[in-house]
Amino acid sequence: MTALLELEGVASGYGRTKVLHGVSLTVGAGEIVALIGANGAGKSTLLNTVMGLLPASSGDIRFDGRSIARLPTPAIVRAGLGQVPERRQLFGTMTVEENLRMGAYAVADRVAVAASLEEQFARFPILRERRRQAAQTLSGGEQQMVAIARAMMARPRLMLLDEPSLGLAPLMVERIMAQIVALRVAGNTILLVEQNARAALGIADRGYVLETGRIALGGPAAELAASEAVQDAYLGGQGDRAALEARIRAKRRAILGR
Repeated sequence: MTALLELEGVASGYGRTKVLHGVSLTVGAGEIVALIGANGAGKSTLLNTVMGLLPASSGDIRFDGRSIARLPTPAIVRAGLGQVPERRQLFGTMTVEENLRMGAYAVADRVAVAASLEEQFARFPILRERRRQAAQTLSGGEQQMVAIARAMMARPRLMLLDEPSLGLAPLMVERIMAQIVALRVAGNTILLVEQNARAALGIADRGYVLETGRIALGGPAAELAASEAVQDAYLGGQGDRAALEARIRAKRRAILGR
């Protein structure tokens, strides 16, 4: 596995409040890696630190072998990273198309922007229908599609997704997870932050558990899903471990086609 993103001993926080304490993890090219944990564990802080929205007080962050730990956010976006923030953070009074074009603010080539826009409308046909509609009038699931498409407008090599299932109905959660898999099939690499551990581990290749700003566990997604500690904390109890692991594997085969 070729590492695309590497965090080594990263510490970060808000002023004197430290949230991340020596976090190390890797995301391989072409992988979906899930980062799960409870509220307040530091998941969003980790993504914001990778994107340069928060400074790393120590440690290093490397993308494709190059340190990005001290780069400003626009340079990190130009390097090939994109983020879908928690709760989507759309420009509510702007149209769907205007929101998407905002995702290409760092792209100077108008032809490339037009091509990216068509790609997103092909990926999410409902957004073509809603292109002139204000983003705040869309359903929660449609807004999440806009948020993902907006991040894809700059054609990132690595996507950071922060709680994409938050507030969505179960059927829409499955649709969004299927879209995330489709992004990976199209050649993208995904770091997926989720409280919905079952959904995240169901589509991920590998995963990490973040607890109070530290990596507590890591490994193949199916193994994490079968772990007693993960089941007790995030999957509603142990239950039948063999049956749970079988369901996870069956879901992965259905979505990934393997």
